[in-house]
Amino acid sequence: MKKIFAQVFSYVFHPIFVSAYVMGFLIFFHPYAFAGFDHRMKVLRFLHILIFNAIFPMFAVFLLWRLKFIDSMLLRTPKERIIPYMIVMIFYWWSWNVFKHLPDSPVMAVHFLLGAFLAVCAGWFCNIYYKVSMHAIAMGGALMFFFLFSFTDSYASGLYISVALFLTGLVCTSRLILGAHTNFEIWSGLFVGLLAQYIAWQF
Repeated sequence: MKKIFAQVFSYVFHPIFVSAYVMGFLIFFHPYAFAGFDHRMKVLRFLHILIFNAIFPMFAVFLLWRLKFIDSMLLRTPKERIIPYMIVMIFYWWSWNVFKHLPDSPVMAVHFLLGAFLAVCAGWFCNIYYKVSMHAIAMGGALMFFFLFSFTDSYASGLYISVALFLTGLVCTSRLILGAHTNFEIWSGLFVGLLAQYIAWQF
């Protein structure tokens, strides 16, 4: 039963979905981040993130699997992750670049998307040497975003950090229960995600 729940959390909070979750929160639930947008524009902005940060990368990995470039869509080995990392880098860079050049994009959203792009780049570099946890990188980035966001936002709540911290612990523990990563691969992934998002906020 424990492994079943761990598998569920691993799929629900797969790294390919995390950026869409965070942007969905900013677009639909935050009181003022996208306050000047009507519902149609909010949906279009969210669909952009969902398509370029999740659907297109998943479809690209599916094609790699069907063309026999990788053995599994689960990307169990560092070698299988090289090309998918590069593909995700391109899509994440595109999302950040689009939002950066839209004059009405909230600064916090641009910061987050830049941090997500930097995290993928750092993950690709780490992957050269060992199988760093992509789940930990994604959750670490989300955690740092909500931490920094909570100290700069006038509507911030400690609930943001609490929920982000709880989910980060839940997902990372799930990866350990499933035996997908070692402690070092999890902790280093967290550090990469935290650092990438912090750097994005500074620049």
